[in-house]
Amino acid sequence: DAHTGSASIYSCVSGSRPQVYEISILEIDLQEAHGRNFLIEVTDPALLRSTGGIVQGMSGSPIVQDGRLIGAVTHVLVNDPTMGYGVLIENMLEMAK
Repeated sequence: DAHTGSASIYSCVSGSRPQVYEISILEIDLQEAHGRNFLIEVTDPALLRSTGGIVQGMSGSPIVQDGRLIGAVTHVLVNDPTMGYGVLIENMLEMAK
């Protein structure tokens, strides 16, 4: 049920409680097998101010869209930390078998 458009990531970038940060899913590749099913862009002003985007330690942060867990953050684009990738929850569950 994942689609392009707005979504959220839950991550703990300061303190011990996760915060909700807004992202945009720009592209979806259902066939990608290396943890890059979503191309995401951080759009949350607070996260951009505090970290500049996706940083080390955010891998595994849940991606939620329309109230549903759809995946997790996997990669950051080194040349642009406002962009990164996520993996579909279906692929995560398949790998856990």
